[in-house]
Amino acid sequence: MTDTTAQQPIIGSVLRASTVGFVCGTRSQDIVHPSFGAFVRTRHGQMGEIDVIGLIHAISIDDDPLVRQLVLANNMTPAAARDQRENRMVPVEISVVNIGFIQYDYIYHNLPPRPPLSLDPVQLCDDETIMAFTERLDFLRLVLNTNDVPTEELLAAALLHASNARPEAQRYAFLVHAGRRLAGLLAHDPPRLQHLLRLINPN
Repeated sequence: MTDTTAQQPIIGSVLRASTVGFVCGTRSQDIVHPSFGAFVRTRHGQMGEIDVIGLIHAISIDDDPLVRQLVLANNMTPAAARDQRENRMVPVEISVVNIGFIQYDYIYHNLPPRPPLSLDPVQLCDDETIMAFTERLDFLRLVLNTNDVPTEELLAAALLHASNARPEAQRYAFLVHAGRRLAGLLAHDPPRLQHLLRLINPN
C-alpha cells in the first residue's frame, strides 16, 4: 500500500483519545470534506509505523457567548452570520470510532494497541486505502458491538463510502457482499438486519 499521508488534506488534530476512539478539533470553515461515516486515519505521533483507522460518527459545533448574543438579538444580518462562520474560529469537534489500524502495510481489523496522541493530525482516507481496508469486512462486527454510536446508520454510511471509493462497475457487487456478511452477523436480529439492508440498498 502506498503512503498517502502527505497527499490527503488534514481535517483536524486529535484533542483526546482512547483505544476505542478519539475526538479531533478543527475550525468551522474546515468541515467541508468530513462527513458522517467517512473513513479517517491518524498516524501515531510516537509510533510512526501505525496508522489508526476510524469512522466519523459525530460532528458537533460548539457555541460561544457571541453566537448566543446574535441568536437572542433576533436581528442577525447575513453579513454578521457570514463573518461569524468565516472569520471567527468557531470550534468544531469530530468524533471518531476506531475500527482498525495499519502497521507495516498490514491491515488489522481490531482496536489499535495504543490510541493516538494529542495534536496528531487527522486525515481523510483516500480511495485506495478505503478499498484495501474494506477488502475484508471484519470491522463490521467491531462497529456492531460499539456502544454510544448510531450503529446501523454509521455502518450504512461507511459501507456507502466504501462502495463509492470503488470503480462504478464494482459498487453493486460490494454492497451485495456486505449485505451477506451483515446477514450472517445479524441472523439473530432480523429487524435490525432489515433496517441496515434498507439503508445500504442502492436502488
